[in-house]
Amino acid sequence: MHNLTHISRSFLPLDFSLNAWSQIEPFFKQLLDKSIGSKTELEKWLKNKSELDAFLEEDMAWRYIKMNINTKDEGLQQSFNFFVTEISPKVAPLNNLLEKKLLSSSFIDELEKGTHYIMIRGIRKSVELFREENIPIQTRLEQKSQEFGAIAADMSVEIQGEKMTLQRAAKFYESTDRSLRKETFEKINTRRLTDKDKLNNLYSELITDRHQVAVNAGYENFRDYMFDAMGRFDYSPQDCFDFHESIEEALMPYMHKLDQERKEALNLGTLKPWDKSVDLTGKSPLKPFETGAELLQKSIEVFTKIDSYFGQCLTTMRDRNYLDLESKEGKAPGGFNYPLYESGIPFIYMNAVGTFRDMVTMMHEGGHAVHSFLMHNLPLVDFQNTPSEVAELASMSMELISMDHWDVFFDDKEDLKRAKIEQLEGVLQTLPWVATIDNFQHWIYQNPTHNLPERYEAWERINDKFSGTLTDWSGWEDAKLNSWQRQLHLYEVPFYYIEYGMAQLGAIAVWRNYKSDPSKAIANYKAALELGYTKSIGEIYETAGIQFDFSSTYVKELIDFVWSELAKLK
Repeated sequence: MHNLTHISRSFLPLDFSLNAWSQIEPFFKQLLDKSIGSKTELEKWLKNKSELDAFLEEDMAWRYIKMNINTKDEGLQQSFNFFVTEISPKVAPLNNLLEKKLLSSSFIDELEKGTHYIMIRGIRKSVELFREENIPIQTRLEQKSQEFGAIAADMSVEIQGEKMTLQRAAKFYESTDRSLRKETFEKINTRRLTDKDKLNNLYSELITDRHQVAVNAGYENFRDYMFDAMGRFDYSPQDCFDFHESIEEALMPYMHKLDQERKEALNLGTLKPWDKSVDLTGKSPLKPFETGAELLQKSIEVFTKIDSYFGQCLTTMRDRNYLDLESKEGKAPGGFNYPLYESGIPFIYMNAVGTFRDMVTMMHEGGHAVHSFLMHNLPLVDFQNTPSEVAELASMSMELISMDHWDVFFDDKEDLKRAKIEQLEGVLQTLPWVATIDNFQHWIYQNPTHNLPERYEAWERINDKFSGTLTDWSGWEDAKLNSWQRQLHLYEVPFYYIEYGMAQLGAIAVWRNYKSDPSKAIANYKAALELGYTKSIGEIYETAGIQFDFSSTYVKELIDFVWSELAKLK
């Protein structure tokens, strides 16, 4: 394990903390004024800049984490808002000047030939995109996108006499009592629909501002701007459309089969939306753990069985209290692994309530955490800032690899088999939803002046393409029409979603390798993750022993593999 007990700084004072812009500004000035007379001096300058970046990233991270853990504490909200309104907008123009200084250095070419190539490629694009007039819009967007979390956190329903969050209520979708499932669906969707106008208006405001950012930067639309802003150098919008088509061709026939199986197994005249999560054998929901502490302990055990280093990563996080796993009132929805570049230890945030899905989320976020640890020795923050196509490969592969050790959570062989079936069916179900959300976003931002009826028409058309035809939504058409509103990414991180699909395919390929040669697959997986972002996505996938490819042939091969593994379990 790396020595992670303290933060070492050579540029910022060790006891430095941030309460006002005037405290941090001098360090930017120092970097801007520094003369650089050699490649070695340029590397030292980059190291100092990286230290400043790491401090600011981690400072904001803690404000964000604490605010999410307790949305009812106004002080925490203010602390986060202070950073977003007082620090970020002032950092942006200075960061732009630092990037320009780097690019104008006469030693840049020497750096660009080596491991810095990917980083410099990204910086060139970032400088090209920077517009002073976008700073206030981006600040507004950052604050506005947080409104989604507040609206969602405020949603609760009463079921069986108990008031609960929608996440907790969703547990009842697994109940064998169909009338309880129906009641849950009706209450959750009635509650969601109460805020549909609020969420539509918020989305419309975000679209308008995002389009303006793109126009200011000289782009026709926000989609094209985001492909460059997100550094999507290694694939194009066309690759996304190929992905959508491959999923439709290779996977949708299997999804229809799964729906048909479900309808027959449950002996239903019509398959309703509230029938999609209940166990087909009529057994009660899987219960892999009771408390957050038990979830963590068992996860450490599973990770240790895969690779002792993986287990050490989670143990370090437990010892340092870098996890908040249980769902509680006032805690914002969702789950994430937040890398903390200075500490070298990431933070896992979750809303666990004891479900099987929570266990899988822990495997997923734990995969991200291992990735953070494996990258910590890379000398610059930029090297550790991997694109999501790589970050999600780390987490989704861990979900599948860990399946071999899920007996830690399930003593009963039948429960273990059920868990694996549910996981693999979940993998297949993820892909069409990813294609739906991504396809929808392409349409939204290529048609930024659309009205609400057009938005709904587009959603219906796209959603129908990737939905089974068997599910009967009659009486709840409005809920289906607004189902996109539950997707946090549309509001908070636009265009960040296709990565899940790309990485899911990659994870299937990693798992396929693991099934045939576990030690080689883990060695390749670690080698790929240790690269951080010092190679292209294609090269990182290659190091992992897989392909970055969305052709229908390759996608079909992977989907067929999952289907055959499912068949072995059934």
